[in-house]
Amino acid sequence: MITADLLKISDNQGSSCGDSSRISSGVSTDVSSGACSAENEGSVTSYSMSPGGQRYFIPTCGDLNCIPAKDMVFESLHKAYKFYKNYGQQSGFTVRRSTEKKNGENNIILKHFVCSREGFNDVNDGSCSNVVKRRRTVSQRCGCKAKIVVKYTSLDRFFVLSFVETHNHPLATETGRQFLRANREMSLGLRTLVFGAAKVNIGNSKSFSFAKELMGGYSNVGATLRDFRNLDRDLKCYVGERDGQMMIEKFKVMQETSASFYYAYDVDPAGHLMKLFWADAIGRRNFEIYGDVVSFDATFDTNKYNLIFAPFTGVDKHEKCVTFASCLLSHESVTDYSWAFGHFVKAMGRNPVLIITDQCAAMKVAVPAIFSSINGLVASKHRLCMWHILQKFPVKLGNRLCKETDFMEKMKIYIWSSNIDIDEFERGWEAVIKEFKLEGNKWLADMYEIRSSWIPAFFRDEPMFGLMRTTSRSESENSFFAQFHKQGDTLCEFWLRYQSAMDKQRNETARLDHETNSSIPTCISTWFIEDDAADLFTRAIFYKFQEEIIASCVGMQIKRMSEEVDGVTHLEIRDVKVKDKLFKVSVSLNHAVCSCKKFVMCGILCRHAFCGLKQIGVTKLPRTLVLNRWMKIADSGTSLDSVMVSNDYFKLERVSLTLTNIWFDFREAVNKAGLHSDRLAFVQRTIKQLNTDLDNHGGDVVEFTKRDHMAAMVGDQPSGELTVLVPKSCKNKGNYFKRMVSEREKAVMNSKKRIRKCKKCSALTHDSRTCPKKNEVVMEAAKNAVVTEAAENEVAKNVGP
Repeated sequence: MITADLLKISDNQGSSCGDSSRISSGVSTDVSSGACSAENEGSVTSYSMSPGGQRYFIPTCGDLNCIPAKDMVFESLHKAYKFYKNYGQQSGFTVRRSTEKKNGENNIILKHFVCSREGFNDVNDGSCSNVVKRRRTVSQRCGCKAKIVVKYTSLDRFFVLSFVETHNHPLATETGRQFLRANREMSLGLRTLVFGAAKVNIGNSKSFSFAKELMGGYSNVGATLRDFRNLDRDLKCYVGERDGQMMIEKFKVMQETSASFYYAYDVDPAGHLMKLFWADAIGRRNFEIYGDVVSFDATFDTNKYNLIFAPFTGVDKHEKCVTFASCLLSHESVTDYSWAFGHFVKAMGRNPVLIITDQCAAMKVAVPAIFSSINGLVASKHRLCMWHILQKFPVKLGNRLCKETDFMEKMKIYIWSSNIDIDEFERGWEAVIKEFKLEGNKWLADMYEIRSSWIPAFFRDEPMFGLMRTTSRSESENSFFAQFHKQGDTLCEFWLRYQSAMDKQRNETARLDHETNSSIPTCISTWFIEDDAADLFTRAIFYKFQEEIIASCVGMQIKRMSEEVDGVTHLEIRDVKVKDKLFKVSVSLNHAVCSCKKFVMCGILCRHAFCGLKQIGVTKLPRTLVLNRWMKIADSGTSLDSVMVSNDYFKLERVSLTLTNIWFDFREAVNKAGLHSDRLAFVQRTIKQLNTDLDNHGGDVVEFTKRDHMAAMVGDQPSGELTVLVPKSCKNKGNYFKRMVSEREKAVMNSKKRIRKCKKCSALTHDSRTCPKKNEVVMEAAKNAVVTEAAENEVAKNVGP
């Protein structure tokens, strides 16, 4: 009677007992025979009822070969656990390891594998008054007795001693099985996907969505978004306080595998990492070729410690940015910059011809002190970024002068021009200053005092000094690295993303090399010297030469041409695009010199020189006018060996590539099967047979665990005492969250805000809620209401009954 009443109540409440139970018929008070069944989502569920009203659920497994049985024999504990786990995955419950018994030799002779809901959690009875408030949690433990017990035999095998099939809780439905812990696993493929996405700064949510698209649905991913996020959390916990030490250990390994890898670091008295510098073999080789001009600028918010990230940037043969070396510094000080510059010179073996920076006071001191001729090297020339200085003109002189007059237009004629000499610049500067009566402006006077460090007229006689006039190359590099880095990165994560960024940069160079070597650009003129240039130079540089060649044919006017003397011909040429200027050109069969000095400053022959060469019948570009840095073969014959890398170091990359190929091979097989049920069944049978063969191949499989994967990605955890501690959190003026914002930046940000107007009076200083006229309007409305009411009353009296 009690059982029947309970069943009625259950039916009225909509019984949903899971979709993974075998059907049993008949209802009685006997535990062994009493059962109830109900349909849920197209599946049949059943349970047995005890006299006390306790339900017992019997799992249903589609494959009868997956159901455990007493006396079943397994070759190892791992295979027994895997078998029971697979049974639970198909039936709708999760399995975990439990009690075990060992013999005198510490070998397991008895092992329990139980349902994950076995046992009970400790419950706080509330007797303690000082209980710490915790987040709300739930418990899944309900004392389930389902289990399998295996026992060791004399033949090094295990047999099933006991098998309890029934559960005291509903089993997972078909749609809910994907959320079972047993069916949620960050497999090797998923971990590889997450780590690979992290290298290019793709977050966990997008990685999870991408995995869903790859695998055809969320239920096929095998993990949840929380599992993806937990993997990122576990990686940060794995690194923890060992971040600095692991970074140094990784650099040591790289130096062992590549003798050309250079690194240096410095710690404070307490052992915290403060400075880190590195340059790999490819970067050092690139400096040997393209290291005539270097741009240096610091960027911020690339790691959790707020260390300054500063790459040394140059220009390669394709006119693209190339990174020579990089450093992480804790402060923007003379000491830190001097340390970084010193190791840069030590790694590269020479000073750059020119280094360009912004107006940082610390760099102004550190650059001439380190890039000097003290060690017998040729001293570098320090150039300041023109763009940063010109940006200060409106701030220092006012917007009215700079934007509402022609002051800046007249000043830029002398500031930016590379065709005027020093005397012309100084006369032009003085004339503009006098015209606008700025003789007493101290800032302009200070800029004029340091004119030799930023005005192009002072660099016309220096080789390649016109290649960079601003730190725009560094700004471009900072923007490029910002696509990979984010503020919360540990040093190990920073390094992974830095390597990914460098791979992208160098792959782009390889692509441009291939395009240059595998194609021939179209020549426009009929002059053979253009074909010669196409054979010598990279495509980007050839187009610059082509522009000069075409201009020499259509835009030049020869005003005077001398007789040939000792093989040299002198010409005076007028460029139609440059007013009131005659260019003096001296040409021979082997050389050309022009007064515009473009070849000296940029390494590209000017149109005036091309015009002179054409007049004397030159059909092949003189090799004295061909710089190696712009040629297709610029990087051949360098002294540094860039391939001194051990194959073991790239083992993980090869494994990752193999996994990717396997996955795409599988997708191709599924695509070939299409929607044909027989073909899909054949694919499924083949995969199951493959799994069986792998299980039988080589005994127990040694799993590549999550910890092993993290060790392969960021390095092994150092053993023993840490000698390099994590950096302290730094405070630098460039940090976005801590730096002081100028009044100009505040004005720019405020100008982007939406202007709010009062709806009543259109004033900009308040809104309708605080409008001063608000009370006047209310009083006026009240007065009108009183007048109206009085008028109505008067009318009512006059009308009367």
